[in-house]
Amino acid sequence: MSLAFRNEIDVTVLLSGSTIADVAILPRSRPPLARLFAGKPVSSLPSVLPRLFSLCSAAHEVAFLSAVEAARDETVASEVLKARIDALIAERLTELLRGFFVGRSLGGGSAAAVRALMRATTVLGGGLAERREAVSQIREALTALGIAGGAQQTGPGSVLAAHLSGLDGDALLLPAVEQSFLSAADDLDVVLRLLADGPAFSDAPDLDGQIPETGVWARQGRHAPASPLVAGPADRLKARSAEVALLCTRLETDETAADDGVVASYWLGRGRGAAAVECARGRLYHVVEIDGDRIARFEFLAPTEWNFHARGPLVRSLRGSELGPGRQGRDAVRALVDCFDPCVGVSLGFREVGHA
Repeated sequence: MSLAFRNEIDVTVLLSGSTIADVAILPRSRPPLARLFAGKPVSSLPSVLPRLFSLCSAAHEVAFLSAVEAARDETVASEVLKARIDALIAERLTELLRGFFVGRSLGGGSAAAVRALMRATTVLGGGLAERREAVSQIREALTALGIAGGAQQTGPGSVLAAHLSGLDGDALLLPAVEQSFLSAADDLDVVLRLLADGPAFSDAPDLDGQIPETGVWARQGRHAPASPLVAGPADRLKARSAEVALLCTRLETDETAADDGVVASYWLGRGRGAAAVECARGRLYHVVEIDGDRIARFEFLAPTEWNFHARGPLVRSLRGSELGPGRQGRDAVRALVDCFDPCVGVSLGFREVGHA
């Protein structure tokens, strides 16, 4: 049985002159979990999940285990829950840093700092002493790149400040868009829809016709007094920078449990359970039905399906935007697209559709 599936999204920006007339999205293919897992022993799944879900694998494992425990109406020991949250925070920090810096041309001799930063993330999953040392190395590398201080503001004249300045101003003029964010308050609505509709819902999810955003910007927006109606790539990268700072502090101080809603589980009736996990990309959902020690049904909904929905947050943000001249505008579009998902690969293209 092959576990391979297409994990890249095709995004085509349709241009009418310098205006983005529309955005077409060809979603990635999703694995047929109902067929793959039906009848399999529950105990066999944890070893398979990392191969099937190469992105956010710790988040998928925690979501699955939590959903199974909910289906069995089991209570998880506090030390087990804390170990899971530690792993989730470390994975989220690693993915946010990788998405922020790997493959991004910053210039100014930044490559050595990026390499040091990514080396440090490989030991984030160790004990408290190892985590603290790794976070210290991450902070040192971030300072070299131009991010320093508790608020993680970019230092004047740094390579990162220069990069962000190229994404501000006239590079990409975005329209004001009313924003909505997915949160733990939506969990029950989401998992009940997953249980009722399966892939018909998870392939193109909505909540009463609305497609909310999930991920870094949504997490910041849920705690902000009022979210701005225009969220450009520089704003979103600064939000990611602020979250990186928060996650570093939590790993240093061992206060990872302070991340409200990072793991939530729900009993949905005999043999049925669900879980929601806050990962780098946003809120991830698993729903399971079990029959004794075997899987009767397995459904999942990844954050990507919200953000890259055909009517979702990315499309709403870009439609009606004005591109700056030359390459700068298209670079800003690429940066904005990347901000919506630090993990999944995106093939971005532009196509002229004529002037209105």
